[in-house]
Amino acid sequence: MQSIPVDTARLGVLRCAIAPEAKLTNPETQEVKRDRDGNPVWTVAVTVRQDGRRISVIEIAVSGQPKGIEEGQIVRVTGLTAFMWSMGDRHGVSFRADAITPVHGPAHAKGGDA
Repeated sequence: MQSIPVDTARLGVLRCAIAPEAKLTNPETQEVKRDRDGNPVWTVAVTVRQDGRRISVIEIAVSGQPKGIEEGQIVRVTGLTAFMWSMGDRHGVSFRADAITPVHGPAHAKGGDA
C-alpha cells in the first residue's frame, strides 16, 4: 500500500465532526484495533473546507486516544498520510495521522481559523 503525505496547510480549517472513537476490528466482540506497536487505534471524523462552501468529511485514524477534542472544535492534524486501498471490487482512500490536537479550547468557545 503506497502512502502519500498530505499538506494539511492547504486543507483550510479542519474541524472535528465526530469526536474520537475507538476503531473496532470486530463490532460484535467490541475488539479494538491495534497498531504495530500494540497501541489502540482511534478515528476522528474531520471536516475539510478547501474551496468556498464545499465541505468534505474524512475519517482519520491515529494511534492512542486523542485528548481534549470535542465535536465542532478546530483541530490540528500532524503527519497526515493518505493510503490508496482496494479489496475485490471495492476501493478508496484511508487517512492516518501522527497526532490530532485541539487548537482553540472546547467547541463552544469562539475561535478563528487555524
